[in-house]
Amino acid sequence: MVLRRQGLEPPGPSRYPPGMTLVETVLEDPRWQAFGLAELAEVAARAALTGAGLPLAGFQIGLMGCDDARIAALNADFRSKPTPTNVLSWPSEERGADDAGGTPEPPEPGDPDDPESLGDIAIAYDTCTREAADQAKPPADHVTHLIVHGVLHLLGYDHVADEDAAVMEALEVRILATLGVSDPY
Repeated sequence: MVLRRQGLEPPGPSRYPPGMTLVETVLEDPRWQAFGLAELAEVAARAALTGAGLPLAGFQIGLMGCDDARIAALNADFRSKPTPTNVLSWPSEERGADDAGGTPEPPEPGDPDDPESLGDIAIAYDTCTREAADQAKPPADHVTHLIVHGVLHLLGYDHVADEDAAVMEALEVRILATLGVSDPY
């Protein structure tokens, strides 16, 4: 998990024992605790896996709820873009489709006692809440969308090529609809 490689450990109740939940959450910014990020992320990630046709058991995702300063540093380190962004993701392995507009090969689940890591996601409180306000969206809906988006990146979906973007965005819209979240596009 990227978070562990950076020496971060989840504090107290934000840490879920492996196998009990899909998303292991670290809250660097305390505003995420009041927001209910861990619970929201669990629901969104489960919906994303279900929407992608994957089982819920046997997978693990790391999530860090941070602020703009932290995500800007991560964005600089990993993408050479020293600015804040809403969400970043680090798949545990390359899972992208072979052809533009194709569906990525699904990962194999691990055992419930030793789940397969799909990778890590970081999400910035400041940027997410600002974007939600700017777009007149409920913050929980916007964050749900970004968690689903991040999980799909972990599964190999991308939006660089138009064909891939069409596949990813259509899947996002279908998943969000199951959660009662309006089409973000």
